[in-house]
Amino acid sequence: MLCDTLEKINRKIEHATERSGRTRDSVRLVAVSKRQSMEKIGQAVSCGQVLFGENYLQEAQEKITGDKNRLCWHFIGHLQSNKAGLAAKLFDVIETVDRIKIARLLDKHAGQCGKKMEILLQVNIGREKQKHGVLPEHTEALLRAVLQETKCKVCGLMTMPPWSVHPEDSRTYFRKLRLLSEQLADKGLFASQDKIELSMGMSADYTVAIEEGATLVRVGTALFGKRD
Repeated sequence: MLCDTLEKINRKIEHATERSGRTRDSVRLVAVSKRQSMEKIGQAVSCGQVLFGENYLQEAQEKITGDKNRLCWHFIGHLQSNKAGLAAKLFDVIETVDRIKIARLLDKHAGQCGKKMEILLQVNIGREKQKHGVLPEHTEALLRAVLQETKCKVCGLMTMPPWSVHPEDSRTYFRKLRLLSEQLADKGLFASQDKIELSMGMSADYTVAIEEGATLVRVGTALFGKRD
């Protein structure tokens, strides 16, 4: 059953990339596995899924330390400064860096682990007071600070647009993030100017996000079903 669902999602991703004139390998699926059992994660792995996203550190620690498949893990939740050390140790990529303090701490702890931390900057593209993320007009300053003060590898940007029952409502926000990334890329501010990651789009609107340039889509409910 899960393999069938994963196949359907991958077909939708493929169709969305075709509509936008892109190749299928330009988009990666982040299976959001928060509050999902290791059994379900194992089922997804058996179906070919290798990239997973977690929101909660304590839960993720149990999963990642028990990971026998050497999967790729992204942290996609809000990161508190006192948890930066654990996050740097556990995760391959932190998608939600929105202040220089967090970048400094991740850099420090990643260095102690002998690795270079890969991060995305979380942008509050909808300017919602209840959401985390740097405002669009402050993103360049944060990016420059990270580059100057740390060895973190800034791979791109991440966002969560305002919630809506209509996927098309998200399109303008996805487009704004893409345009912002292009402006920053033109200034040579990302780790690689040839591959800028854009993590945007979730279960309800990931095909729209792909049409607007997403390279990472975070899909949980559509893949695993409702959480416990």
